[in-house]
Amino acid sequence: MIPKPLRALATGTAVVLGGIFALNLVSSATIGALRLATEAKRRKDALPCRSCRGKGFYICRLCKGNATIEWSPLYDPVAINPCLCPTCDGNRIQRCLNCLGKGYN
Repeated sequence: MIPKPLRALATGTAVVLGGIFALNLVSSATIGALRLATEAKRRKDALPCRSCRGKGFYICRLCKGNATIEWSPLYDPVAINPCLCPTCDGNRIQRCLNCLGKGYN
């Protein structure tokens, strides 16, 4: 059997932590809804991005869509190694840096 003072302390702690959790949940939902509303308003009035033509992505400029680059650790290379492109991680496209992948400015 749990002593009465310890039970009261545990109940109080549970109520406080439950309240904090509920406030966190409600505030996160409210902030998400506000962010979604403002983003929709911006998208409605904005012009499409000129760099990516409104797509949000374009062909990787480092590897030019090949997914690999030729790299050598030496200044005057004896052998050149094909390596995975560090910009697009081999996906051949990269997120537009002008609009950050949203498709509009």
